[in-house]
Amino acid sequence: MRVFATGVLTTVLALPALAADRPTDTSLYWGDTHLHTSNSFDVYLFGTPGSTPDTAFHFAKGEPVVSPTTGVRWQLKAPLDFLVVSDHAEMIGSIPRLYHGDPVIADTVTGRALLKISPDQTVEQLQQVYDQIVLIGSGLEDEADIDISAKQFIEDMHAGEKRRTTWNETIEAAERHNDPGNFTALIGWEWSAQPRGGNLHRVVFMPEGADVASQFLPYSALESKDPEDLWRWLEETSEKTGADFVAIPHNPNISIGLFFPTETLSGDPIDAEYAKRRARWEPAVEVTQIKGDSEAHPLLSPTDEFAEYETYPFVLTPDGRTPDPTEGDYVRSGLKRGLAIQAEVGINPYKVGMIGSTDSHTGMSAVEEDNFAGKGQHDTYPEQGSHPTGLGSSKGWDMGAAGYAGVWATENTREAIVAAFKRKEVFASTGPRISVRFFGGYGFEKADAGSADIAAAGYRKGVPMGGDLAVGEGAPSFLVAAMKDPVEGNLDRVQIIKGWLDKDGKTHEKVYEVTWSGDRKPGTDGKLPPIGNTVDLRTGRYTNDIGEETLTGVWKDPDFDPAQPAFYYARVLQIPTPRHSLLDAIALGVEVEDTGRPATIQERAYTSPIWYTPES
Repeated sequence: MRVFATGVLTTVLALPALAADRPTDTSLYWGDTHLHTSNSFDVYLFGTPGSTPDTAFHFAKGEPVVSPTTGVRWQLKAPLDFLVVSDHAEMIGSIPRLYHGDPVIADTVTGRALLKISPDQTVEQLQQVYDQIVLIGSGLEDEADIDISAKQFIEDMHAGEKRRTTWNETIEAAERHNDPGNFTALIGWEWSAQPRGGNLHRVVFMPEGADVASQFLPYSALESKDPEDLWRWLEETSEKTGADFVAIPHNPNISIGLFFPTETLSGDPIDAEYAKRRARWEPAVEVTQIKGDSEAHPLLSPTDEFAEYETYPFVLTPDGRTPDPTEGDYVRSGLKRGLAIQAEVGINPYKVGMIGSTDSHTGMSAVEEDNFAGKGQHDTYPEQGSHPTGLGSSKGWDMGAAGYAGVWATENTREAIVAAFKRKEVFASTGPRISVRFFGGYGFEKADAGSADIAAAGYRKGVPMGGDLAVGEGAPSFLVAAMKDPVEGNLDRVQIIKGWLDKDGKTHEKVYEVTWSGDRKPGTDGKLPPIGNTVDLRTGRYTNDIGEETLTGVWKDPDFDPAQPAFYYARVLQIPTPRHSLLDAIALGVEVEDTGRPATIQERAYTSPIWYTPES
């Protein structure tokens, strides 16, 4: 049974969107923009030397591969449509080349020192090398066991053309696997800045091929840890080569307030130039992945009963502390902060869409709860769930099996996928392939939710996720349609989250129930009773006796004020299903409480927002 939120829906003339040239014939493509192989120094040193871009692409295309971490066959239940192999730009390929005896790396001062530490390449020796690199990279070379300065280290392992061989191999692998119309292999990398222990990482990719990508080496945090310098480089390189880059921030949840700041990294107030550059190059943010969910936090959104989801507090600060979350750490508060900054400088620097991706360091985009490959070698096996991962004080069971990016594109090609990112017609899933359409306009009626072609009605009467509402007559209405993953749990409900800026410059948020399964009714507080839980804690099995396969609805903002800037996005909740830690606990014969994580979770999808800006 489908239930729709009630309210008066007035039929008015649908006004044009601000981006009238948006395509209206789009299909859903699933992918991962954040996948590491052994060309990333940490992957190799954490004990996964055999992970290659070819393995990553084969796996993403649904083919069986031998897992680089376990040595057993592993395969996705369904293939992905696109993939970015995004190895760390810092020293990309230098560690495998060191141990393969490449004299360009091995016969340097740093190379000889690292080989002396790890002559047998045991797990313990490689971990020690990793520790030395982290100390030197953090400016703590005085605490390292080897007498190598940061300048010498960069000169020997990174500078000049030392990364060219591996970068060319990365490009060639993407070219081999790119199959327009069937599978898209995008060329990219990760810029991995971590000032003061706060995560400021960005994944960068492009629609162009080898002819353009071979003209440069990927910009890294060893050139600069300041994102403003990254954006300047993107601009300059784009002008020189024609590359149309996209940069995707990830893990705001562990940024110690640096991801959605009110001032720049150098301490200056955010100005229009900063906002303009950031808005140009960063159209979306990775809101969910293995190292936690960054949509909201219960301390920042105390009235949101679903804000506590895959919270990952293990910040990599030099002193090991885990500070309380701030508004600069979570996407919802960042979206609100963007409204306030726009009111001051005229441009919203945080006008971002939302996607999920994995950040897998296994070379496999494997994030199904019952097929989770872990973050990396340290948490691949069930018995490693209670072991430290090497990432702060986190353990294997603290890692979340997430996520994927859903993209509404005109076709499965590099150009079309990147174009969808640019216009923010993308959404995030924590893993299940939940299909979501979300449109905003002024003429949606209840009948549109039952249309045989919801997308046609959505594009005709409004703008899709990522769009801007023109100023219209009366309050905007929103059309949302969600369909479950065919092999996953049913859907519980669809909510719309609204954020707005009042006349006094203060930001607010509210969660609205839009459509839900069953015959439940919201209470006086507007909240629905829980849907229930069918998970058997002894077997890890569940049933779809509750929930719905599809949920559609139309919602009109009952609290709309035409003078207040606002954003709206949809959140789709699945019924409770077993978390990977429960499945591990059952298999190991331990209590699920021993994992430190819940037995069940409600997986979800987040759409990119739709924004409303008053004419003034």
